[in-house]
Amino acid sequence: MSAIALSCIALVCIAGGVLLGIILRTILPERHLSSDAKDVVRLGTGLIGTIAALVLGLLIGSAKSSYDLQSTEIKQMTANIVLLDHFLAQYGPETGVVRNLMRRGVVVLADRMWRENGSEVAKTAPFEASAANDAVYTKLQELSPQNESQRSLQARAIQTSTDIAQTRLLLFTQTDNSIPMPFLVVLIFWLTIIFASFSLFARPNAIVVGSLFIFGLSAAGAIYLILELGQPFAGIMQISSAPLRNALAPIASVSPVVSQ
Repeated sequence: MSAIALSCIALVCIAGGVLLGIILRTILPERHLSSDAKDVVRLGTGLIGTIAALVLGLLIGSAKSSYDLQSTEIKQMTANIVLLDHFLAQYGPETGVVRNLMRRGVVVLADRMWRENGSEVAKTAPFEASAANDAVYTKLQELSPQNESQRSLQARAIQTSTDIAQTRLLLFTQTDNSIPMPFLVVLIFWLTIIFASFSLFARPNAIVVGSLFIFGLSAAGAIYLILELGQPFAGIMQISSAPLRNALAPIASVSPVVSQ
């Protein structure tokens, strides 16, 4: 389920809590709304509110850290791709086929990570390496260096290719949202209780209802922010694919792509 759908569900639950509090206020006898009852409810909701605030803060911090980490990994992988192409260019013109295969592999990699230009079957199997990526590693090992310089470049190219593969696997393992659904349900339940207590002891009027709606919208917005940061390759806050795709520019200058 998308982040916007889950945040809308959270807003509906919070609004339902507000409505429940208003209904209870109208049907409960006055003795149930005494100052003692008000103090007990306020103490309880204060405790839940503190826990919910701490959890929201921790989740936002964790989601932001994960988002920044994956953004850094994308930049590192992009740099390694450009570096690998540089090694191959220095090796000699015989690496033109490998560079073309790498270009094709980067296109497939970007499409799979950002879930673009692919079928639903491909989207459900992100760990499966493409034929182009497998061929690049195979071609690198099949190179026959003629001197010490080429042997050094081949070794560095193979190591860089391995680093790219490791980063790719790390990114694919982090593509799913890490917030468990039961955890999210409990958090929404806490917020519903808190907002129900707000409307239980306040006479409903335009200011009260409007303020509660704004507060509920803010809480749902915090949940939306957490869910969006947890899905860095989708949604409106996704990491840009431009750096990785722009790395193709120097690679595209080599000989035409060979057919498989």
